[in-house]
Amino acid sequence: MRHNKKINHLGRQAAHRKALLANLANSLIRHKRINTTVAKAKALRMYVEPLITKSKLDTTHSRRVVFSYLKDKQAVAELFREIAPKIADRPGGYCRILKTGFRLGDAAEMCFIELVDFNETYTKEAKVAEKPKTRRSRSGAKKAAEPVEAAAETVATDTEAPAEEVKKAPAKKAAAKKPAAKKAAEEAPAEEKA
Repeated sequence: MRHNKKINHLGRQAAHRKALLANLANSLIRHKRINTTVAKAKALRMYVEPLITKSKLDTTHSRRVVFSYLKDKQAVAELFREIAPKIADRPGGYCRILKTGFRLGDAAEMCFIELVDFNETYTKEAKVAEKPKTRRSRSGAKKAAEPVEAAAETVATDTEAPAEEVKKAPAKKAAAKKPAAKKAAEEAPAEEKA
C-alpha cells in the first residue's frame, strides 16, 4: 500500500524538492512565464498559488511567510508590488499550464506555466482578430490588374507637378523634397513600362 500519494516527490529528497520549487517559483514571479516539465509545473502550481493568495494582504507577517518559501527579496518585492494588485479581484487559479509537446532528449512532456493576468499574447491576438480579412480570388486578380495600371498612370501625372513645385520650394522644406523625389523616381520606371 503506497501512502502519501498527494504530493509529487519529483524523484528528489525533501530539501532538494523545496529548493527546486522555490527556484521555479522565483523564476515564475520574475519572468511571468517559464518552460518546464508538466510534473514540475503541476507541483509548482500547488506551491505558488497559496503564496500569491497570501500576497493579496500586504502585511509584514504575510511578507515574512512568503519570504520563508521563496527565499529571495526581489521576488517577494515583485510579488507584492506588481502581481498582487493585478490579481486582487481573482479568487484563485492564478497559473495556467499550456502543454507544448515532448522534449527531444528524454521525451518528457513539456509545458509553459504562466501567470494568467500577465499574458500579453492573448490580448494581442484579440486585437489582430478584430481586423477584417479581405478575400482574393484568381479570377478577380486579372480584372483588378488593369485598373491598377491605369491608376498608376494617373498618379504619375499627378506627382510630376508637385515634383516641380518642390524644386522651387525654399531650403527649409528639404525634408519634403526627399519623399517627393523618391515618389517621382518610383513612378518614372512605371511610366517607361506602360
